[in-house]
Parts: sequence; C-alpha cells; structure tokens
Amino acid sequence: MKPDPKLVEQLVEIITHEVLAAMMEEQERGSQSDGYQCKFDCANQLCVKLCVDKAGNVINAGAERLTSTLGVIPSDLSLANMIDHTLLKPDATQQEIAQLCFEARKHNFASVCVNPTWVSLCAQLLQGSPVKVCTVIGFPLGATSSETKAFETETAIKQGATEIDMVINIGALKARDLELVARDIRGVVNAAHARGHIVKVILETALLTDEEKTIASLISKEAGADFVKTSTGFASGGATVHDVALMRKAVGPQMGVKASGGVRTYEDAENMIKAGATRIGASAGVKIIQGPSNQASVKTETVASSAKNY
Repeated sequence: MKPDPKLVEQLVEIITHEVLAAMMEEQERGSQSDGYQCKFDCANQLCVKLCVDKAGNVINAGAERLTSTLGVIPSDLSLANMIDHTLLKPDATQQEIAQLCFEARKHNFASVCVNPTWVSLCAQLLQGSPVKVCTVIGFPLGATSSETKAFETETAIKQGATEIDMVINIGALKARDLELVARDIRGVVNAAHARGHIVKVILETALLTDEEKTIASLISKEAGADFVKTSTGFASGGATVHDVALMRKAVGPQMGVKASGGVRTYEDAENMIKAGATRIGASAGVKIIQGPSNQASVKTETVASSAKNY
C-alpha cells in the first residue's frame, strides 16, 4: 500500500517539532543548573520558553512559530533540485532553521545553506534525506586568513557539512595578489575534497569589475573548486544575468555556476538558469518552485489571447 504523501509530510513535521522540543528541554536543564528555573511549552506549533532566577525575576522570554507550508505544490520538481534553500541572517533562530530543513525535505531542494553554528542541527534533522548540508566559510567578508578558512572547513565537515561555500579574499584579488587568492581557495578545496565534498567559491561580484570576475573564476577553476558563485547576499548587489553569463563563459561547461543574492521569483531563477547557472541560492525557494507569478501568468494569457485575434 502506497503511503499518503500528506500524512508523511505531517509526520515529518511532527518529528522535527519533537526533536526541537527535546533539544530545548536539554537547554532548560542546563539553565536550571546555573541557578535559573525555566519552563518550555509548545502548543499548536507555538513554542515559549520562560526563565526566572531564584528571586522570581524574569530572565528572558521568547516565542517562535514553526509555520507550515503543507499544501504547496511545486510546479517544477527539477528546479527544486537546483536550489540551495538558504537562511544566513544573523538572528536566525533554532526554530527557523528547523523549518528550513522541513521545507527542504518536503520539496527536495539540493541543500540547505546555513551559518556554521547550525550545521550539526541540520545534519541531524536531514539525516536519511538526500538534501545536503551546505555552510559558508570566511563569511561574509572573505577577509579571514587562509589557515582559518581551511580550519573552518574541516570543522564544518566534521559536524556534518557536505557542501562548502567559501568567500574569496576580495581585497587580495583587487590588489592583484593572485597567489594569495589561489592559496586561499586551494586550502579549502583540499580540506573538502579530502572528504569527497564540493566547494563553491563566492566572488562577491557586486564589488568586482568584469575583468576581476573573470580572473577570479579562472583561479577558482585552476584551484580545483567545483562551482563559482556570484554573491553572499550581504554586499551592495546580488546575482545578475550578466555576471552569471560572464562566469559561465570563463569556466566553461564542466564547472558549476551558482546564482545567489536577490533571486526571489520563478522568473529570476529561470533567467539565471538560461544564462548558465546550474545552482540557485535563495531564501525564497518555496515561492520560486510554485511557478510563474500571477502577473507573469496574466501577461502570458493576454499575449495568447491577443494572438488569437489575428
């Protein structure tokens, strides 16, 4: 008998929620050992933690909601497999990361892309799933040392990361210290490839000239990286069709190109793929896979209707 897909989705969400509750209870016990008494309750997917000290003063209180996306039907399953479902904001909570993993499981995204502190949690929540755990190294400035980036990579992989998105040393590139740029990338590539994991090199295209983008792409290829990637999403601009096409031309057909930063709609993703992108980094993955926006659909219908009149 074939299981009901909706039932499976509901069970996955329940299990995810229970894992979070167990983790929060563990944190609660730790707080109590420090002289605080905490109570943690979940009801209707609303989780509240309240801690008081011995005098009864409230130490902290907070609420997070795990929203459900049950019922959303992707219009393009192949597109979902090209998306790194991303949450890199500094104030992301444990519950938001769990929701990200739930959505990634449900829609079969290529990976979740999170800050290193969340790698271990994502690895637990995605265990048994084809969804990869992607994390960022030297993020978002790329200004840490080559040794630090390599160490970050090794640590992230030990915690469960299987894809590494590293930021190049942007200042070194602009100063034409290409040896440093290459050494920076090669250190991360060696650490990741030793465990069979892939590396995507973030160029931060908004800060570069076309010549610099081309040079950075060629160095990334020479250093053995698997992808070049446009942006962190934290600079003055994100992915553009022009940049994706330029990077694709530089690295050729064998290397991956990831468009990231400002890709928010199905049309955005479609344009990036047409320009040569083989992976999309987006926080709006669920919206993207729902297909063309209503405005685009209306435009298409209007054009088709007009054509019938001739």
